[in-house]
Amino acid sequence: MPFKKSSLSGLSSLGLLTVCLVPVAANAQQGVEGSNQLEEVIVTSSGVPVARRTIGTTVEVITQEDITRFGNLSLLDILRQQPAIAATNSGGPGKTSALRIRGEEGYRTLSIYDGLRLSDASAPQVTPLFEHTQSGGVGRVEILKGPQGLSYGADAGGVVNMTSPVIAQGNEFDIASEWGEFGTRQVDASVVGNTGQVDYFLSVSDLETDGFNTRQSDNVLQDDDGYENTTVHGRLGFAITDNWIVKAVHREVDAASEYDGCFSGTTVHDCDSEYDLSASRLSVDYTGNGMSHSLGYSVSRTERAEYALRSYSFGGEGELERLEYLGSLSELPGFDLVVGADWEGSEADGNSRDNVGVYAEYLSDFSDELFINVGARHDDNDDYGTNTSLRVSAAYLLTLDEQRQLKFKSSYGTGFRAPSLYEIAYNAGPSASPPASNTQLVQEESEGWEAGVEFFNTDGLYLGLIYFDQDIDNAITFDLQAFSGYLQDVGRSNSRGVEASMEVPVTERLSVLANYTYNKTEQPDGQTRLRRPENLFNLGLNLTALNDQLHFNLYYRSASDAVDSVFGARTPLTDYGVVDASMRYAFTSNIEVYGRLENATDEQYEEVAGFYTAERAAYMGLRLQF
Repeated sequence: MPFKKSSLSGLSSLGLLTVCLVPVAANAQQGVEGSNQLEEVIVTSSGVPVARRTIGTTVEVITQEDITRFGNLSLLDILRQQPAIAATNSGGPGKTSALRIRGEEGYRTLSIYDGLRLSDASAPQVTPLFEHTQSGGVGRVEILKGPQGLSYGADAGGVVNMTSPVIAQGNEFDIASEWGEFGTRQVDASVVGNTGQVDYFLSVSDLETDGFNTRQSDNVLQDDDGYENTTVHGRLGFAITDNWIVKAVHREVDAASEYDGCFSGTTVHDCDSEYDLSASRLSVDYTGNGMSHSLGYSVSRTERAEYALRSYSFGGEGELERLEYLGSLSELPGFDLVVGADWEGSEADGNSRDNVGVYAEYLSDFSDELFINVGARHDDNDDYGTNTSLRVSAAYLLTLDEQRQLKFKSSYGTGFRAPSLYEIAYNAGPSASPPASNTQLVQEESEGWEAGVEFFNTDGLYLGLIYFDQDIDNAITFDLQAFSGYLQDVGRSNSRGVEASMEVPVTERLSVLANYTYNKTEQPDGQTRLRRPENLFNLGLNLTALNDQLHFNLYYRSASDAVDSVFGARTPLTDYGVVDASMRYAFTSNIEVYGRLENATDEQYEEVAGFYTAERAAYMGLRLQF
């Protein structure tokens, strides 16, 4: 039976209700067994649940089963397996990392977890810190690509929307312990439940690793650079009536990392970093006949401290405060309407500013084959005035027979990013020098479009081919040559390319997943943008055996033709291919053992010039579920 948008119109990405996520998870699992993937519910594209067949944007979905299959502790290492997503890491767990969607900077990616925006206002750019986001406790991820200023406002050059697990009824407990190479030890414990009136989730994760020597220039100490992370994440929903639901979310992250290459008069290799996040959100949702309303308030506080030779070097404090409203009308003649408004107050080291945004999107509902969505957003920023963001998308379904359908889709979107409070303060402070100190930073502006075709078969076969092209005007960069501060490109940076992907259920027990991305990037001067591989390839084999007790997974990823900069001088990065393997065996429905081999061929490569990557490493663990 086709999915009707109006049936779940009261649910939003600002605060998902359990009733939304339960059918999503069920449908994702059935997709492997042969259901129609076009009916999968997607929330992140427009903020309300819609069927995949109706959206012209590109949204990648990672289910809880996918996360279990990959097995990686870091969510970043799972995200990088998706089409057109590249990641860089500076020396292992907890070290500075970036996730780039379709070639854009990592700080243009918006990260959301159960409605909480995990943006660090104390960082040089308001950015998600994926190096401190573990995969434990994540139930589902939706990745929306391209400039997404419409629903999400500034800084959204792509959206990673995470939600915690849910169940339809009862209680489930999960305890897992893992240990392995580099003195790695992790314990995860979680409980999820649903009584019908109350649904809840609580996860506690504790990770310690001795790490390895992160930087090639550390040829004196050559010491291991460890990492510790303790994360607590909780979600609670209470249905006051059939129409009214109150929800609360809280997240705490306490992390500490050792690294190389800080400065204390001269470059030293005995450096430490501490990071603390405390974030909370409270929302009230109303769902009625053909309408929904959601009002939420959230606050996120971060603290960072850097130490050189065990002495405090520098640090920062930041706060993001948000008030959000999202509403929908789903019984209008031939269309649905989504409206929203938000206020965001940001503060970093004593500097602050506000941004107010309002938006609306038209979602067509006059046809079962053609879908057109059009929306606009207006922002008013304290420092940079008013901005207008747009998005237009379309999808057309061509039914070949009862099992096979083609979907043609296209979208165009715009966005902007105001210079961060840190960037402005740095250029105005004593650490800056010409030319940066003489640069008056203006906002970045982005636009992008995509067009593609997708093939769906009810047996689970999927084929996709997408072309994308997006631009950034006035991109802000740090002066890597003279270290004078933040400079601004004069002109346009471009990122364009092709994504090709497939999912093939070879048999009931064996499936193959593969994707390839060609990504051509250019700065205004014509040079390739830094740390963007031109070619990305991922291949996955998933096998089940012994009555589904044994699961074996093999993954290969490669990247080639990327460059970096060392003190202003360009240097090519090593092409590489990495093989990971994971296996889990269920002795009973409650007891499971699992193992993972990362970088099985012991590939030697760099993602950031001058920084080591992990050698071959083996891990094993035990999970109890009841």
